[in-house]
Amino acid sequence: MPSPATAKPKTTKKHNARLNNPFPRAVPAAAFRNGDAAPPLSFGPFSKLAHAHDYPVGSRFRLSWNPSLGGAVSLAGVPSSSGGGDPRSRVMWETIPGVAFVSAASTTTEADECRGSFALRDGRARLVPGRQSVDRIRSLYRCDVEAGAAFEASDQTRFPVLLITGVVSAKKADPASSCCCGLRAGRRAKARAGKPILSARYWVFLEEKSDTQVSFSVKIADYQWSCGHADPSSPPPAATTAPRPHRINILSLRLRLAGRLHRSMSKKKKLSAGFPAQEEVSALLPPPERASADEEARPEEFNRVFLTYASERDERFYGFGEQFSCMEFKGRRVPVLVQEQGIGRGDQPITFAANLLSYRSGGNWSTTYAPSPFYLTSKMRSLYLEGYDYSIFDLTKPDRVQIQVYGNSVQGRILQGESPTELITSYTGSTGRPPVLPRWITSGAVVGMQGGTEAVRRVWRQLQDHDVPVSAFWLQDWVGQRKTAIGSQLWWNWEVDDDHYAGWKDLIRDLRRDGVRTMTYCNPCLVPMGEKGNARRHLYEEAKELGILVRDEAGEPYMMPNTAFDVAMLDFTNPEASSWFKGILRGMADEGVSGWMADFGEGLPLDARLHSGEDPVAAHNRYPELWARVNREFADEWKSEAGEEDGLVFFVRAGFRESSRWAMLFWEGDQMVSWQANDGIKSSVVGLLSGGLSGIPLNHSDAGGYCTVDLPLLRYRRSEELLMRWMEGNKPGSNCQFYSNSRTLAHFARCAKIYKAWEFYRVQLVKEAAEKGLPVARHLFLHYPEDRRVQKLTYQQFLVGTEMLVVPVLDKGRTAVTAYFPTSDGGSWRHVWTGEEFGGGHRSGHGSVGEATVHGFEAEVSADVGCPAVFVRVGSPVGERFVRNLRDLGVI
Repeated sequence: MPSPATAKPKTTKKHNARLNNPFPRAVPAAAFRNGDAAPPLSFGPFSKLAHAHDYPVGSRFRLSWNPSLGGAVSLAGVPSSSGGGDPRSRVMWETIPGVAFVSAASTTTEADECRGSFALRDGRARLVPGRQSVDRIRSLYRCDVEAGAAFEASDQTRFPVLLITGVVSAKKADPASSCCCGLRAGRRAKARAGKPILSARYWVFLEEKSDTQVSFSVKIADYQWSCGHADPSSPPPAATTAPRPHRINILSLRLRLAGRLHRSMSKKKKLSAGFPAQEEVSALLPPPERASADEEARPEEFNRVFLTYASERDERFYGFGEQFSCMEFKGRRVPVLVQEQGIGRGDQPITFAANLLSYRSGGNWSTTYAPSPFYLTSKMRSLYLEGYDYSIFDLTKPDRVQIQVYGNSVQGRILQGESPTELITSYTGSTGRPPVLPRWITSGAVVGMQGGTEAVRRVWRQLQDHDVPVSAFWLQDWVGQRKTAIGSQLWWNWEVDDDHYAGWKDLIRDLRRDGVRTMTYCNPCLVPMGEKGNARRHLYEEAKELGILVRDEAGEPYMMPNTAFDVAMLDFTNPEASSWFKGILRGMADEGVSGWMADFGEGLPLDARLHSGEDPVAAHNRYPELWARVNREFADEWKSEAGEEDGLVFFVRAGFRESSRWAMLFWEGDQMVSWQANDGIKSSVVGLLSGGLSGIPLNHSDAGGYCTVDLPLLRYRRSEELLMRWMEGNKPGSNCQFYSNSRTLAHFARCAKIYKAWEFYRVQLVKEAAEKGLPVARHLFLHYPEDRRVQKLTYQQFLVGTEMLVVPVLDKGRTAVTAYFPTSDGGSWRHVWTGEEFGGGHRSGHGSVGEATVHGFEAEVSADVGCPAVFVRVGSPVGERFVRNLRDLGVI
């Protein structure tokens, strides 16, 4: 369920700044140093916690408490009755001895925003993490819940549920502040007092959710003040109210303290002991006469929660959604915020220019359309967060992980698995998987082009002459085009432009008669159509009249700058918006359209007003899922009416943790037409593989990239070589296209036939994606997780399923590649074009022996244009059929 609205961040709009910092910080620094946010852990030396103990979590897991070295907990599976080296007993999650694993703090939140790019950061720290005490660890059984224990159970609850409870505290950040508790004792007592401490009781629940998952939730309850000079070995006093089931709201400090202040000031103008002096209250809250717009920017008492736990120094971290620059994240702070990926993302000089002209528009290594608060590691550990609050995973210290959540509670799950494939299967089992796609979408190439009816018919005749297997034409300019400052752009009014695509229905019918489908384009935004003379419907005006657009503070449609024009966004927290847009999609399908790109979804403003009333910061990460869900619900409705054969397909670019539950497949967005690493051809491979490790099993990129710059001093234009290698944009006239000349058309035909040759295997892999969440294109880590060489790979090579190995050419002018062949499974690989075998630490035929490593060896392999380095597993029926199909299609 969406979280309720909280204080919105102080948002600065940067849309109209003419010159900007060309080198903005990639991940804004936290207000709390790593040491501050991981305070010490304490527990009662004379309690039951003085001794080690194991506690059951359901029937398959156990939590171990170890009081030595300051205290620590660890979670592991219960070994089988046979004992021995049962892998289920491996530790899944553990804390650092003597270090708090739960802490809380308070700070203001600041945000910068510019055309879909966002930067959230901590403002001034007001309450910094103090310490954590553990008071009690116990197992809750059904009888405890029936007797009133603070846990909401269901018929599916797997008892026992583990409860850890204690106190977290935070100190005022202002060192000049004095404690309130010594006021009655006079100035001498006040001088002895330390900083005022805000403390609150916390509850950590661990619940077995499945045979491979344990859910965790951290809830923080009411608070009270104490003094900093208290005995540090004992926990600070805290409120004793029990948590409400599932949600605990921190009560209003203003209501509690203002009432006490009013009563006490009327009695000799004194404050009761235990409450802060007026200057301390003023430091936390604005006075009544200033309770205005800036009051909303004031933080709640605890609006940051930190989870800190152990990591091994050589542990490698993968996942975090669709990432374009990194495959492995140890040593980095990873923000999880949906946004534009940026133009360049660190590749120069384009990133410098983009940032200079438009704030943060260049992006950086961490910016992505589809992040996810999920990871899996080389030690077979995995965790993900539930909910949609902004979070940062801090992996900069070698011995720990620290998650900072912008909220006052945390929920998530810890996963158990003995391999990456088991962990991904477990993860997608709870977050969702795509459906099995209709066969038509996997049967041939999807041709993306623009230009109108006659251009499509001309290219279709050329493709027929070359006997190219085609599934569909994707025509994003079906709505018509207009010239803007950045090139040719679409009219965001989702109906066909009858002038640009004259005879639209006839075109769709004629293509369909030849077995080719038509796909179009839409997104969740609308623009006023006063300048377009042939518009039949004015969708923006309709949505405005219905009240289904995202609103600004004044209650008006929120007009957001997007590239060269302003747009309004549909509010899908309003059910009426979903129903209305499904009507738009039905109009497309009724005309014969078989699919579409469901673009955007990453730009919800952080200060928007939504129909649901929910926090716009959390809703920002949730919006892509809402957008995908609208499209999927309509596709399912249409399938139930039209049947399997006429199933619709849509693809998205923005996403979050559960997008695969709704999206049918993904598209990687707008890469540059370049060879560069962060936003060119290499980044498209990284995005494909990192997404596959994060529960995004079906994905693709634009062949040749999209973003083009064609200025006198700055040119990024697609070359013929880049297009050919990318097969294996906003200014289409500046770029080489697959139909540009006979060479590119012949090469496209060859690549499409190669793609057709493994259609039978692709069907199997799409079904496996729907059943297990495993990707079609796979990082070798999925199947060779212990190979240190594999763990370091990024874009150099990848698997297709388990039976095919691809080593792409990703550098200009290269005609050979260095391939790495893992040998830990004893298998060998056969080169598709030459038949040479590689395996067992040697290379058959002519040539030098590859460089031996612990788990495999390297060899240089030729890769001329049109003959990419593709290998099949020796003895594999899939490989044998693939090669046979290539021969039948005349490719070899």
